[in-house]
Amino acid sequence: MKIKWSILWVLICSPIFLGNPLYAQEKQEEEVTFEMNLSKEKLGINERLRVEFTMNKDGDNFNPPSFDGFKVVMGPSQSISSSWVNGKRSFSKTYSYILVPTARGRFNIKQATIEISGETYKTLPKTVEVTAAVDKPNDQKTVDDVADESLHLVAEVSNGSPYLNEAVTVTYKLYVGHSIRVTNYRSLDNPTYNNFWSQEIDVSKPKPINTTYNGKPYLSVVLKKVVLYPQKSGKLDIEPLALEIYVDVPTNRRDFFGGRIYTQTTKTVSAGRRTLSVKGLPEAGKPANFGGAVGDFDFKVTTSKQTLNASESLQAKVEVSGKGNLKLFQLPEPELPSALEVYEPEFDEKVRTISTGMEGRVANNYTIVPSYRGKYPIPSISFSYFNPKTSKYVTIDSEEINIEVLEGPLSSSGTESAVTTNKQFVVPTGKQFHFIKLNPNLTKIGTNYFFGSNTFYLLLFAPLILIPIAVFSFKKREAIASDVVGNKIKKANRLARKYLSTAKKELGNKEAFYVALEKGLHNYLKAKLKIETSEFSKEKITQILSDKNVDSSDIEGFISLLQNCEMARYSPFSDVQMQNDYAKASEVISKLDKQL
Repeated sequence: MKIKWSILWVLICSPIFLGNPLYAQEKQEEEVTFEMNLSKEKLGINERLRVEFTMNKDGDNFNPPSFDGFKVVMGPSQSISSSWVNGKRSFSKTYSYILVPTARGRFNIKQATIEISGETYKTLPKTVEVTAAVDKPNDQKTVDDVADESLHLVAEVSNGSPYLNEAVTVTYKLYVGHSIRVTNYRSLDNPTYNNFWSQEIDVSKPKPINTTYNGKPYLSVVLKKVVLYPQKSGKLDIEPLALEIYVDVPTNRRDFFGGRIYTQTTKTVSAGRRTLSVKGLPEAGKPANFGGAVGDFDFKVTTSKQTLNASESLQAKVEVSGKGNLKLFQLPEPELPSALEVYEPEFDEKVRTISTGMEGRVANNYTIVPSYRGKYPIPSISFSYFNPKTSKYVTIDSEEINIEVLEGPLSSSGTESAVTTNKQFVVPTGKQFHFIKLNPNLTKIGTNYFFGSNTFYLLLFAPLILIPIAVFSFKKREAIASDVVGNKIKKANRLARKYLSTAKKELGNKEAFYVALEKGLHNYLKAKLKIETSEFSKEKITQILSDKNVDSSDIEGFISLLQNCEMARYSPFSDVQMQNDYAKASEVISKLDKQL
């Protein structure tokens, strides 16, 4: 009987639990909602209407309706709220508009759309009735309305359709109405500038200036400037910048002395997503030696001297100066006669980034040492670049430079000129034939004497030679073992060669080299500091090495190598730069190993 009553009780209570509003609410929270809310459905022609579009999950590509019969006086303003209650996350995002009617009648506010998780959601249309003017409008502006109407964050782009590798300046301006005061702000979401080489321009002290926005007076402040160089053609998006602004808004109340009372509120403003249409460089007329330089440049080749003696050195400089992507292309290399000994060039860079892009100069300095007397020409070198202002390629040829070696030995050919690239051995005159030996030192076949032979003397004097060598070797090993500092240096050098061996094999192959270099640096720190891959970031590395009392210069050198590895994915790097990065990596690992 008790079992029957228990079953009956479950059957009675089940509909209650299934129809329980709390149960339904928990189930509904998992679904996406996108709704339109009106402050009123009937208003006078002298009143204002607030329209809000609210969703419970973040979305993209919001598309508002046309608002026929109304004029938008403010909006869209965006507000986001997120909270955790009893372990459950609550999220809400709202786009708000303030409208004023333009005529009396019944007007239909159509659907708004948004994309959430790859699907498109629409609101239900609603009807609003506009009547004659009312005596006492009850829709006075709130503090948030005033703040929304007086704050605008705009991203101004200098060129919406640049060429590949042409500089584009993005300026983020905040427009503030004269009726409010901005007390502080903080970044909520910073753009990442994917597919761009980016450099932020320092704006240390923003200065407000009087200007107009949408025909109304405002104060404008430049908050951020970024110079971008697009690294691929096509449609490239610039992610929006979002800020949280703290503002003081005046109220209708006065204090004891008659001063206006202000109230503080916070508003979230966004600059909106911007899209650039990046044009590829034209193929027509592209020079064969074009290396990716885009801008307006000068090119020259100079030498420190043109007359010298053999075994003396001179400096040859290949230099490009001007405005453009100076850090993103390779310099041309000179073709020198084989009789001139040329060392690896030293790269020299003096480039600064201003609001219009990079300007300055880059150069390769070659050390040249002639071996023989003669005259050696340095042939003309061509440098090509694309000028985006004229949309044409430009080629500059340097002048031929003649190097004259006054004193020194003649070349193997006996002449004073050694400009060819093929070296041949010439037999000196008078030594083509040799005389027959008069004393052949012949020995009788079949005779083999041990005493007096080479083997006899070798066995006789071997102990006298080997004993000093053994004593010297033993003392040498003792000295090496007692040299603690030297052993640490050798151990550090062996460790550097171990982790950078793969990178050394890939020298000359940019992508494979920097992948191997970055992996070697990663593996070294993981093995030395027990760092997991998930914890591997520049900030974490800097913090850990600082805690280990590592010199700040060594930390900066390690971080700069990682930045070069990342930059190499989008920028051309020369063989000289790769060789310098390899040598720097070996040096940094050796220094770190002595301090850890």
